[in-house]
Amino acid sequence: MKFLNGAVALLSGLLAPSALAAPPMQRDVELEMRNEIEPRVAPTCNTPSNRACWTTGFNINTDYETSTPPSGSTRRYTLNITEADNFVAPDGSIKPKAMLVNGPTIFADWGDNIEVTVINNLRTNGTAIHWHGLQQKTTQLYDGANGVTQCPIPPKGGSMVYKFRATQYGTSWYHSHFSAQYSNGVVGTIQINGPASLPYDIDLGVFPISDYYLKSADELIIITQNAGPPPSDNVFLNGTGKHPTTGQGQYANVTLTPGKRHRLRLINTSAENHFQLSLVGHQMTIIASDFVPVNAQTVSSVFLGVGQRYDVTIDASQTPGNYWFNVTFGGEGFCGSSNNPAPAAIFHYAGAPGGLPTNPGTPPTDSQCLDIINLTPVVTRTVPTVNFVKRPSNTLPVHLQFGGTPLFVWQVNGSAINVDWNKPVAEYVMTNNQSYPTSENLVIVDAVDQWTYWLVENDDPTGIVALPHPFHLHGHDFVVLGRSPDVTPASQTPFVFNQTTDLSRLNGNNPTRRDVTMLPARGWILIAFKTNNPGAWLMHCHIAWHVSGGLSVDFLERRTDFKNQISSADATVFNNNCNAWRSYFPSQDPFPKIDSGLKF
Repeated sequence: MKFLNGAVALLSGLLAPSALAAPPMQRDVELEMRNEIEPRVAPTCNTPSNRACWTTGFNINTDYETSTPPSGSTRRYTLNITEADNFVAPDGSIKPKAMLVNGPTIFADWGDNIEVTVINNLRTNGTAIHWHGLQQKTTQLYDGANGVTQCPIPPKGGSMVYKFRATQYGTSWYHSHFSAQYSNGVVGTIQINGPASLPYDIDLGVFPISDYYLKSADELIIITQNAGPPPSDNVFLNGTGKHPTTGQGQYANVTLTPGKRHRLRLINTSAENHFQLSLVGHQMTIIASDFVPVNAQTVSSVFLGVGQRYDVTIDASQTPGNYWFNVTFGGEGFCGSSNNPAPAAIFHYAGAPGGLPTNPGTPPTDSQCLDIINLTPVVTRTVPTVNFVKRPSNTLPVHLQFGGTPLFVWQVNGSAINVDWNKPVAEYVMTNNQSYPTSENLVIVDAVDQWTYWLVENDDPTGIVALPHPFHLHGHDFVVLGRSPDVTPASQTPFVFNQTTDLSRLNGNNPTRRDVTMLPARGWILIAFKTNNPGAWLMHCHIAWHVSGGLSVDFLERRTDFKNQISSADATVFNNNCNAWRSYFPSQDPFPKIDSGLKF
């Protein structure tokens, strides 16, 4: 994190091409797009009345971890990362410095190859782009975690081509994993078309929601190293919003066609804020959580933690008019807060008069910073739980270390991660060097195709305060086998996993599966993933300030297989980029590394 004057957040609002109107800042960005997208190979059987089918031999019941459609296209994109001074944000506020990505939504079909050229035209900062939720099987070096799977891309024109395959389908996003850049605007959205568990007529596309800060990322990290985080200055829905004081800006506006069922792809691209989302007068039906298709479940609102995605359907079955799509905060401030007390968008029925909605709606039931863990994936998993035994080797305690310099340091398993940009973990594997630094916070997992269980416990009763954390795992999704009793985070009620009484809380019969889930304040979660993807995979809190402060471990999975899967071509890309980076850092970089080095 290395900005002398600080860079400022730019929420990208990356839009579907038809139903969602791009805010002015994004229209300017889209003029810079340089993408070569080969013609889409249309599926043979995916229709509004039968979204479960995709193409011959592939449908909603196909396990994408074992079967992928033949590649139809190579989708090529170019992302140019730049800086802008005195940037005018969508709500009219002026930022001294912004970081911009000319980033379109990355579109692909299930099975496509994706190639993204990332050009770093920042002035002093490296960059690395992580493709959130994509499992990168056999393409581990393109996961985009600097200090883990690559060196940063050097500034002033450095570039790297990421190559991977869309073995999954659904909704996600990409973001920088280099220090502060994520919250300074280097983010974008991903839409991979595939089957769905419920018929629908219209795909509204991606709908990112993000917090927005006037202070630079550097200022915020220094604040959060020594105090609690400030509220966000605003929340942008689909890249735009109203200023809470001046009223400048505009509400995002989504058009619904009367009598039709619409798919909406919700993404929380925030640095710190979690959201409760509701549409006045309507229900939403969840059909996917993160990249996992689920059996349809209808809800009146959804809690969306940082990094999480929900694909939902909305039936336009109400009286034609205008309806508020509301963002509310819960958990008595433990899920984040904003100076904008009522962020919102407008959902407008086609043919109805325009204008602001008149019914503000009723605030939804407070989720208390807890996500939904009773969703049932379409493709089932059965995970034994009766034999789980809590041991130090499968327990990951989360702790806020207090009283040093800086005042707050986040630890997992007794230490805070601090990666080495110049020598990523992958290099140790590639050179058969097992002298791993303690600061990499590695967890070695060499078992092959086995379920591994991880009990994450959130601080002990002696800690000063425990917060909910959205835990994200790279390289896998995971099953959520259980969590501690549901209480308000403000109560700070401690729950330590009890072998005798808590086994009954576990469910291994097709449990919820996703790549981000909430760890309760002073509580625990038990997750499991199968060791079927060799690599170096971070598991970290997705709150920006927490992973910057050390809240991450790195699962080093099946080291020998990891090494053997790296192609000579990918190794060459890795080495060339690292050589270019080492020529720049630290000798030519005017700023030192002052955080964990990971996504801020």
